[in-house]
Amino acid sequence: MRIGIMCPSEIAFRRFMPALTQVKDMRFIGIAVNTPDERYGKELPDREVINSMLAQEKQKAQKFIDAYGGKLFGSYDEIISSKEIDALYVPLPPGLHFKWAKRALMAGKHVLVEKPSTINASDTMRLTEIAREKGLAIHENYMFSFHAQLDAVDNIIRSGELGSIRLYRVSFGFPMRERNDFRYVQALGGGALMDAGGYVIKYAYRLLGDSAKIVYAQLNDIAGFEVDMFGSGVLVNDEGTAAQIAFGMDNAYKCELEVWGSKGCLTTGRILTAPAGFEPTVTIRTDREEVRKLPSDDAFKKSIEYFVKCIENKADRIENYSVINNQAQLVENFLTACHRY
Repeated sequence: MRIGIMCPSEIAFRRFMPALTQVKDMRFIGIAVNTPDERYGKELPDREVINSMLAQEKQKAQKFIDAYGGKLFGSYDEIISSKEIDALYVPLPPGLHFKWAKRALMAGKHVLVEKPSTINASDTMRLTEIAREKGLAIHENYMFSFHAQLDAVDNIIRSGELGSIRLYRVSFGFPMRERNDFRYVQALGGGALMDAGGYVIKYAYRLLGDSAKIVYAQLNDIAGFEVDMFGSGVLVNDEGTAAQIAFGMDNAYKCELEVWGSKGCLTTGRILTAPAGFEPTVTIRTDREEVRKLPSDDAFKKSIEYFVKCIENKADRIENYSVINNQAQLVENFLTACHRY
């Protein structure tokens, strides 16, 4: 399966390409940079600014080619229409996902899109419907959900050593990035909910099961920014078990799970972000305290492998449409229930 990348993003170079080299059924063909029209539309800025931006994009793309081979495509449309390409990885800002993923699907390409799939549920469902109509795979890259540590945590919970579960807490936040980062730009689909919030909502849903519903949601603004900067909420399932979630992108770093049971507590600190080769741990406190190792894994590689599986297998492809749509609906439900401060 021949894959190309649309945009020389940081995550594509730092995480996607090292993982892709480990996937035997995928071959990297090349990477595309945008034309001025593709980036700016009709409102083109100063020509000098355009030339500078395009030069920077080409320099970034050249790093990929120097490290991994492949060729440079001079526009997104060129890589989408290329007969050399079977599938596309789309690591653009979220606000651009729908436009370019739709074009790729319409051109008959399978699509691996960075999370979130789009910035609203209707657009996401339109993408999965196009994919269904054309018999194509689309996969949303929440790679943490493929990490083996999640199954290990599930097994501890199911074992009963924590007793009956009283509460889950899932938190994910990180310090402020550069002010020009797309996460702080509303038109590009920025905001804490679209970035960090999707992680904690997705994991809370996994912990609680299919009956989980959002019963409280809050987003907080910070003066001088046009997007939500942090937030929190509560999900509850039909058994009455609750998961408290919190997220942010002007926060001290935190990526934690706490499971509070009638007999003990479990905590872990890299539940959503463990990189390849990292060996996570959990702390379990009952009548004593114990630190246990969890399995290391390459979640990004496994996410790409699942994408390949969806390409090759219709049943997996159809199941994944529902997974993607469900996540988009949960985020939309959060927004519907949201109190804004």
